[in-house]
Amino acid sequence: MAQVTNRRLAMTLFSSDECARCHAVRIVLAEKGINFDIQRVDDDEAPEDLHDLNPYGEVPTLVDRDLVLYNYQVIMEYLDERFPHPPLMPVDPVSRGRVRLMLHRIERDWYRLADKVMLSNDDNARKELRDGLLSSVPIFDSKPFFMSDELSLIDCAIAPLLWRLPILGIQLPNAAKPLFKYAESMFARNGFKLSLTESEKEMRAAV
Repeated sequence: MAQVTNRRLAMTLFSSDECARCHAVRIVLAEKGINFDIQRVDDDEAPEDLHDLNPYGEVPTLVDRDLVLYNYQVIMEYLDERFPHPPLMPVDPVSRGRVRLMLHRIERDWYRLADKVMLSNDDNARKELRDGLLSSVPIFDSKPFFMSDELSLIDCAIAPLLWRLPILGIQLPNAAKPLFKYAESMFARNGFKLSLTESEKEMRAAV
């Protein structure tokens, strides 16, 4: 955890316009109505001040006064604790543990495959991601949100991935109707709409 030498007056998010993990953080910020400054980062070249704050020079990176956080899951949990309303994590430890485990699985099983598709157009990764989404369809059909009656950090992590399915070249069959319904519900939320960058809006302009 880094310390900021020059105190900033507002919360700042270093974010790439097309980064799904950054998008997840922006959804949390929007859902909670948090005021923040955004520092846009080009994927090809991170600014020097980002390297000063984050030893990995990666986005998303959040600066809140003298605190610097990176790793989107850490950032999302911090925001939920710092701004508790509306809550995006359950209260009891067992349920919180389940949410954390599911976020870990989303990162390992879905986000990393999406990275492979984006970086190298990996057809095997594309098929594996498609199959993984299809296998989860019954879960999307069981509750209004993912495994929950209320919006959670899990939904904030899943929605950016579903939004990117067209640019990932993933088409799902009609059997995935519960997933489509879930996605449409998430995309219709005001918080989701506010989270979108212009580049992200263009990802589905022709859909």
